[in-house]
Amino acid sequence: MTTRKTAASRRSTPTHVYQLLVSLEEIEPKIWRRLWVPDNLSLAKLDRVIQAAMGWTNSHLHEFAIDGRRYGIVNPEWDPELDLLEDKRFRVGDVLGTRVHDFLYTYDFGDGWSHSVKVEHILVAKEPINTWPICLAGANACPPEDVGGIGGYMDFLQAMRDPTHEEHEAMWQWSGGPFDPNGFDVNAANRAIRQLK
Repeated sequence: MTTRKTAASRRSTPTHVYQLLVSLEEIEPKIWRRLWVPDNLSLAKLDRVIQAAMGWTNSHLHEFAIDGRRYGIVNPEWDPELDLLEDKRFRVGDVLGTRVHDFLYTYDFGDGWSHSVKVEHILVAKEPINTWPICLAGANACPPEDVGGIGGYMDFLQAMRDPTHEEHEAMWQWSGGPFDPNGFDVNAANRAIRQLK
């Protein structure tokens, strides 16, 4: 009986907080976010926190590759091998523990946005300070959704920077106006995280 109470209370009250450094791979200058996430957060919710902090819009599928296992949204039609584990059933603390130091997060399999995630620290959870997901810092803007992966993003930036580029007007209209690749607002990132349900 005590074991059940302990397990249940662990789900509702975090004991530790993971400081994660999330970096979009293969783009320079680096696009990164530093997050605090409580150990009782499900991997499905971690997906949403990463997306909110980065600037993604949850328009595509995702996957975590952690310690030789894959986690995401399970659907036998998409993954006939059935080796993908349902991310909503696993909590950050249970999956990472103290031995996982880095893992991969992929968003949008078409564009193929790969994020390296490094566990920088494991902190003690303190109720008024760090028991909810927080973005502490970051740098550079997230690429627009559906821009076409890394190559498409580089083409987009080139067209946006050069008013004489043949695609400048089309890209300007498609993106809704100017785009600052160096832009990042930690307050906006945290507003987006707080709006998650």
